[in-house]
Amino acid sequence: MGANDGIVSVAGIVLGVAAATSNNFAIFISGISGMLAGTVSMAMGEFVSVNTQKDSERNAITTQKQALADSYDNEFNTVKDKLVTDGISTDLAQQATKEMMAKDPIKTTVRQKYGFTVGEYTNPLSAALASMISFPTGSILPLLAITLFPKPIRIQATFIAVLIALAITGYTAAKLGNANTRHGIVRNVISGTLTMIVTFVIGTLIGS
Repeated sequence: MGANDGIVSVAGIVLGVAAATSNNFAIFISGISGMLAGTVSMAMGEFVSVNTQKDSERNAITTQKQALADSYDNEFNTVKDKLVTDGISTDLAQQATKEMMAKDPIKTTVRQKYGFTVGEYTNPLSAALASMISFPTGSILPLLAITLFPKPIRIQATFIAVLIALAITGYTAAKLGNANTRHGIVRNVISGTLTMIVTFVIGTLIGS
């Protein structure tokens, strides 16, 4: 998804600038600036977001420890009722809850009430690094396209190249997520098309 953001963001920037001016340096430097700003923004955003999530999860664990200390039976029944709601028979839910709570009450109640596993946290630095790599990787395509294609066709060629890339990233993301690939492609292509059209129109108005 970081690569997809890089493609759309920088494509919108370079097409908008290309619509306003034919100066190659202005187009190139705007694309580079957008790539660098987007890379830093994505990386810092991921770092902050993952750290915030970790803080929330740690707070949930602290809250749950206190809840178990205050009323173990209520927490036991909460887990059991959750299992029954999920379709397990009452007797089996009672036995399963008893075994899980005896093994690790914190992990059991946190997993059932908050939906995450204690100790399994995403590394903020890894998330930031992934974004720092993926965003500029996607940004390279529109930047190279607008720079290398001949002037008479560079806008059209960049537009087509970006749509092809978005179709590929949409398909790949949907495939990895076991989602509908057709929907993933269409969604990506439409959002990218609208972004490029809007920035191109704005660039044309400014340039005129």
